[in-house]
Amino acid sequence: MVVAVVGSIGVISASDRLGESFERFDGEEAIEDMLVPVNGPAVNYLLIGSDSREGVDPNAPDAAAVGDVGGRRSDTIIILRQERDGNGAALLSLNRDLWVTQADTGGQDRINSAYNRGAGVLAQTITEEFGIPINHVVDVDFDGFKALVDTLDGVTICFEFPARDTESGLVQEPGCNNLDGTQALAYARSRQYQEFRDGDWRTDGTADIGRVLRQQQFISAAVNETLQEIQADPALVRDIFDATASSLRLDPGLDPLGAAGTLRKAFSTGLRTFTLPSQGAMIDGKSVLVANEGEETDTILNYFRGTGPLPPPETTIPG
Repeated sequence: MVVAVVGSIGVISASDRLGESFERFDGEEAIEDMLVPVNGPAVNYLLIGSDSREGVDPNAPDAAAVGDVGGRRSDTIIILRQERDGNGAALLSLNRDLWVTQADTGGQDRINSAYNRGAGVLAQTITEEFGIPINHVVDVDFDGFKALVDTLDGVTICFEFPARDTESGLVQEPGCNNLDGTQALAYARSRQYQEFRDGDWRTDGTADIGRVLRQQQFISAAVNETLQEIQADPALVRDIFDATASSLRLDPGLDPLGAAGTLRKAFSTGLRTFTLPSQGAMIDGKSVLVANEGEETDTILNYFRGTGPLPPPETTIPG
């Protein structure tokens, strides 16, 4: 998630030769056919935080929390809409439990299950379900996420109360704490988030909705710290690339160098974040989220579809 966002600031603008070094999607020959050609004043990037365990050290302190599940699923799904003239950018987070019609099978399931059959299937599912044209795809796995945070010497997150998640491995005391890669991943993945208040551990009942909000908070902190550190030390770009390139995948048609200038300009003026309004439901024995119908949802979707103005922000990440 964060590699995809801050990588757009630093990694993809490092140098001409870096542009040829990124891994491209393989085994998905039709991914270009599942993406929508850019046609208009903006570009939509699908940013996928994958739960792939490839490259995870089985002896790492968080190995038990990360788990050893095979295959890849989309742990985080974010759409980055960037105005091609560089005069604005926004993020839309899609909860991974959203109940949608799968583009390739026509059946219904959680949206993150589409990714198990390919990033192109996930992109096409989003386009068909929500009418949002997906032009490009960027994918990062757990190992890349942790490597990026460690390269930045951590990211600072403030906690009002003691916090934990026994499943993801999160353990934090109150205060503004510098999270290393392991704790940052535990924070961003937390779905059983608890705070110690009034003498007891209290669980955040919002589950995946709360997780998305914490991810956006983390993006805010990570983007700001990355911009500041790159400005102070431009050589950090090389370190970010070295740490994350093997964990980052791009679609074959994405020219990272061509996008670099406008992305830097867009991020420097602020990055607005949105979540798709949704509510919990039980369908086919599964606990899922169903997107709300109504004006609020339509206003957000219309902007990312390219058919409406930028809505008032839920959050603006300062430039």
